[in-house]
Amino acid sequence: MKKFQILVVEDDAPVRNLITTTLRAHDYRFITSGTGEGAVMEVASHNPDIILLDLGLPDIDGVEVIRRVRSWSNVPIIVISARAEDNDKIDALDAGAQSDDSRTACCLAA
Repeated sequence: MKKFQILVVEDDAPVRNLITTTLRAHDYRFITSGTGEGAVMEVASHNPDIILLDLGLPDIDGVEVIRRVRSWSNVPIIVISARAEDNDKIDALDAGAQSDDSRTACCLAA
């Protein structure tokens, strides 16, 4: 069975390494980006099956990444972020995310 190709967008190297180590342990294929601009380029060039996206990126905000990707792709986006502010969650939802469970810290953009 073909495993999904996952784009991991996280600027914090230890967090990115934790995620990719877990994906590797389960034989998932993945690519990474530490910036929002890089993430948009990776989506365009690699067409991943799913994106794990941090909102707090060093160049452009993760919400802007969602907006840009949503302008031409419906790839599922799981937002993974330490941000706890309701405004951040609302911005992600307004950009095209759909909450999978209001009790969790992530949103699913489908």
